[in-house]
Amino acid sequence: MPKLTPIESEFATTEDAEAHDAWVRAKVERALTSNKPRIPHDAVMAKAQAVLDKYK
Repeated sequence: MPKLTPIESEFATTEDAEAHDAWVRAKVERALTSNKPRIPHDAVMAKAQAVLDKYK
C-alpha cells in the first residue's frame, strides 16, 4: 500500500485513489444508462448562476 504525498494526490494511498476512481466511474455509468428525463443545459446553467448570484 504505497503512500502518496499531497503533491501527487488528495488520497493517502493508491488504494484509496483507485477506490474513489471506481466509485466515480460507477456513478457515471449509472447516469449514462439512466432512463430519467434529461435536464437541458440552459436549465442547469441558470440554476448554477442563481446559486452564484446569492453570494455576490
